[in-house]
Amino acid sequence: MTLTDPTTDTAMRRIGSLVRDARRHHGLTQQQLAERLGTSQSAVARIEQGNQNLTLELLGRLSAALESELISLGPTGPTHLRVAGGHPLRGSVAVKSSKNAAVALLCASLLNRGRTTLRNVARIVEVERILDVLRSIGVSAVWDASGHDLTLVVPDELDLAAIDADAARRTRSIIMFLGPLLHRADTFELPYAGGCDLGTRTVQPHMIALRPFGLEVEARAGEYHATVRHSGAPARAIVLTERGDTVTENALLAAARTDGTTVIRNASSNYMVQDLCLYLQLLGVGIEGLGTTTLVVHGKPVLDADVDYTISEDPVEAMSLLTAGIVTGSELTVQRTPIDFLEIELAVLAEMGLQYDLSPEYLADNGHTRLSDITIRPSVLHAPIDKIHPMPFPGLNIDNLPFFAVIAAQASGSTLIHDWVYDNRAIHLSDLTRLGADVRLMDPHRVLVNGPTRWSSAEVVCPPALRPAVVILLAMLAAKGTSVLRNVDIIARGYEHLYERLVEMGAHIEVFHD
Repeated sequence: MTLTDPTTDTAMRRIGSLVRDARRHHGLTQQQLAERLGTSQSAVARIEQGNQNLTLELLGRLSAALESELISLGPTGPTHLRVAGGHPLRGSVAVKSSKNAAVALLCASLLNRGRTTLRNVARIVEVERILDVLRSIGVSAVWDASGHDLTLVVPDELDLAAIDADAARRTRSIIMFLGPLLHRADTFELPYAGGCDLGTRTVQPHMIALRPFGLEVEARAGEYHATVRHSGAPARAIVLTERGDTVTENALLAAARTDGTTVIRNASSNYMVQDLCLYLQLLGVGIEGLGTTTLVVHGKPVLDADVDYTISEDPVEAMSLLTAGIVTGSELTVQRTPIDFLEIELAVLAEMGLQYDLSPEYLADNGHTRLSDITIRPSVLHAPIDKIHPMPFPGLNIDNLPFFAVIAAQASGSTLIHDWVYDNRAIHLSDLTRLGADVRLMDPHRVLVNGPTRWSSAEVVCPPALRPAVVILLAMLAAKGTSVLRNVDIIARGYEHLYERLVEMGAHIEVFHD
């Protein structure tokens, strides 16, 4: 059968897009895919453009070459997990790199006229969306054969009119394009997600931070309309109204190519900010105060360097893996944990009775971040005396807070968890009651967890928030019997091959579709 009828043109274009996306996901060039297929690079180009007749035999070869089912006889539907719980985990697992740092560094690559090579990049949905946006405006982004090292080359002129609006609207990280782009154009537009309005808590701090660099932004019709009026001031001081990670990164991105000195006060010193500072220093930007709340940036109008940077490990993934071992009563070693960013969490866990050992410290491949291997042992836990709440680094990480809900459910006594940062995220933690936990919602920011829990299996629809979704999955690992977690695609936003890695440690997880 050959797809040649004019009514199939749209289908061929859609299949072409699938082929292109799968090829990029595997880090292949068109020529490399052509070699796998035994055809020419021009034929692959025609396929991706929707201009090539497609036989079922060719579709089968494409699917095999890309290890991806491009079409099926029926819709696969959303992804679900079937979890047979009650099995302890074992062995060791290494922490992968930070997805938040990867996203920041991809945005930062727009500052560099030279070649940027990023190593150990997380292959997750959020990274792929930013890459789609970068490629659409003319940036060359090529994976190496391993699929984890990425080389980026930015053209002299960006084609901002060709921006992939769909990909841009599907990532909140698009706001970090503002800092680099104010050096590339006097006026520009950026698509944004409809719920992200100027004046809200998540956006207004960025506007305040970038105004001293001459950036003015209006939001209308789903786009940021930006105008830049460079003042030429030799020095500027910025006080961030919120010690946020992305707002600090945006200020750094703006300051890096602004001539003179910028002082950023109330800056975040979290892990992704430190990765960004280390990368900018390789580009030749002078930065004082790394790891503190006051950053002094000596900018350079031109940044032109071939740099090679290895992204550090992700402390939130480390906490996820530790939690998996804790709730399943396992003896487990989590390797390459960035200990600087887990010290408060470990102190709280020690107070709750967790038994663990730390290996001697060693440096990450970026030459800066301290790492250690953590071995946890089955422990009898009790509730902490004080409530558990997040604080800016070096406090307990806001992204790690939800994991303490499922840990507290294992502990005897009552634990108050206060999520003061996010409106309504605490509500999703009450889904743990479906699995037998006693979790009482006090208000949109606080939950009271009473333990210990006798976990029971259940079917749960994944909450629309990344960390609470993973928390439900980890609770299912502890619950005897078979549970089903539905619509788990959100987990791929922040984790690379999480299910497969849990299975390697002894978890019983099956992926299925409707």
